[in-house]
Amino acid sequence: MGDGSDTLGTIDINKLMQLLPHRYPFLLVDRIVEINGDTSARGIKNVTANEPHFTGHFPHEPIMPGVLIIEGMAQTAGAICALEHYAGEPKTTYFMTIDKAKFRKTVVPGDTVEYVIEKIRQKRNIFKYACVAEVDGQKVAEAEIGAMMVGRDE
Repeated sequence: MGDGSDTLGTIDINKLMQLLPHRYPFLLVDRIVEINGDTSARGIKNVTANEPHFTGHFPHEPIMPGVLIIEGMAQTAGAICALEHYAGEPKTTYFMTIDKAKFRKTVVPGDTVEYVIEKIRQKRNIFKYACVAEVDGQKVAEAEIGAMMVGRDE
C-alpha cells in the first residue's frame, strides 16, 4: 500500500480484529476503506439501536456518546498504523492525546458514521492524526489524536 500506486486498500471486520485488541461492544469501527498506507483512511461505523450505550444515553432519545465517536476515530487511526507497520510482529497503538475536540451534531441509531483520518506527523513510533467524523457528508465531530505504537509484548 505504501508503494505510491493509486490503489487504495480496505480492511474488513475480520482483519480489524487481527489488528486491534478491541471487541464488541467496544470495537467502534466496522470497516476501513480508502486506505493510503498510514497517511489517510476512511472508517465506517454503522450505528444500531441495539448497542448497549443507548440503554443509558439516553433511553427516550438515543444519542451516541461523543467519547465513543472519538474512540472510533482513534481505532481507525490505530488500525491503519498497525497495518502499515505490522512487519510480522503484532503491534498495539495506544491513545495518548486528544486535542481540538469539537462536537457539532448528534449521532443516532440508523446513522452511518464515516471517520476521515489524515496523518499530520510522525516521529518514530508517535503519530498525530487530524480526524473528522461525518454523517451523510456533514461533520458531526472532529479532533486531533495522538498515539504511540508498541509491540504487543512491550
